[in-house]
This record gives sequence, structure tokens and C-alpha cells, in this order.
Amino acid sequence: MAHKKGQGSTRNGRDSHSKRLGVKVGNGQLVKAGSILIRQRGTKWHAGPNVGRGNDDTLFALADGIVAFRKTDKTRISVQAEAEVNNPL
Repeated sequence: MAHKKGQGSTRNGRDSHSKRLGVKVGNGQLVKAGSILIRQRGTKWHAGPNVGRGNDDTLFALADGIVAFRKTDKTRISVQAEAEVNNPL
């Protein structure tokens, strides 16, 4: 049995904390203004109507309403405001 650690084991043992990225709210779910919808690095998802984008690319709701994921050329996330949901034209 070795009496010295060797070089490998002394250089191991570091890891970063997980950043908890990803979708926080599902399609069709009711959200309040300011709710975080998605945490991301870069713009995998893009902000649609009633959705804002933070400095770290986090998407958040600008109005109370229902979340909608739409895929065109880009995956967009929008919030259909409660006023629009309750009083459709």
C-alpha cells in the first residue's frame, strides 16, 4: 500500500455548483408578472409578447396570463395576458 498520495488524487476534488438552468413554467400554465419562465445561457428560447429578457438571458413574464410556447424559425415564449384570455375578440 502506498504511503504517499501520489500526484493524481491531490489535484482532484473540485466541482462547480449546478446552476439550475432550464424551463421553470410549462405551456398553458398561469403566471404572474415578474415570474421567471426560463433560466438559460444564451438565447435557446426567445422572448415573445409580454415576456422580458434579463441580463443573464433569463426570460420572465411582463404581465399576468397564460404561458404559450410557439415554434416558428425560433422557439418563442409568450404570455397571453389575462385580459385577452377573459375577453377574446
